[in-house]
Amino acid sequence: MALASLLLSQEHLVVLEQRRPWVLALRGIHVIMAVRNMDSGRKVKEAIIKEFPDAKIDVMELDLSSMSSVRKFASEYNSSALPLNILINNAGVMAPPFMESEDKIELQFATNHLGHFLLTNLLLDNMKKTARESQKEGRIVIVASEGHRVVYGEGIRFTKINDRSSYYSVLAYGQSKLANILHAKELARRLKEEGVDITANSLHPGAIATNLLRHHSFIEGVASWIGKYVLKNIPQGAATTCYVALHPQVKGVSGEYFADSNIGKPSSLASDAELAKKLWEFSLSLTESK
Repeated sequence: MALASLLLSQEHLVVLEQRRPWVLALRGIHVIMAVRNMDSGRKVKEAIIKEFPDAKIDVMELDLSSMSSVRKFASEYNSSALPLNILINNAGVMAPPFMESEDKIELQFATNHLGHFLLTNLLLDNMKKTARESQKEGRIVIVASEGHRVVYGEGIRFTKINDRSSYYSVLAYGQSKLANILHAKELARRLKEEGVDITANSLHPGAIATNLLRHHSFIEGVASWIGKYVLKNIPQGAATTCYVALHPQVKGVSGEYFADSNIGKPSSLASDAELAKKLWEFSLSLTESK
């Protein structure tokens, strides 16, 4: 389970995935790796430092499937007085058997959407302050997937999030990725309405050769066999994320869905503004009391 978010300022960055720190550390940014497994995080840090001795890397603990972990991380980050220009939400658990998080919420929805939703809300005041003081546009980037098209008929099952009997792992994954796009859309609307110089966008990183399919051994085997011909490697998969987070061409662009470093067209459900508003209120109800 790859659990992390990516926070970036002109001086500080928080990331999990093993190639993005290389790309961003080269820009002279202080990278703070937010990871569930601290040992793995330290190993990545050591590998980066070995290749780039001048890179600034730190490791912090964050498990996005746990609201208490999200709150602890956000509290520690905000207490550090570090600025925050860019937040990249990137956590992934894909199509496991039915499981619940420690907060008793279906694991994919809890990890892939609610953890990001809560973390973003907890860090938003920091981002607003940074944007105001630095006079630089803040950016929130939410990593979604083309998998958002393969989803339950109603899109988000507000009354059946934890319904084990009708759970279908692939559709639940699509639901969580649909939630990512709707989150970015509604967040962009709210930020624009507030007049804050912060954008919010979602993206599809591409089909990447990772271990996300480990719960489906046959499919994973097939993917490994053909992957070298059709799948992106991790650096290629990180390209759209880095583009949306950093490129000058994306300045002022908000509420969009990107694929292959271009604005893409999400599904009709992902473009439903009323569904996005409903999801926002639903997500608040699940996170405010936790």
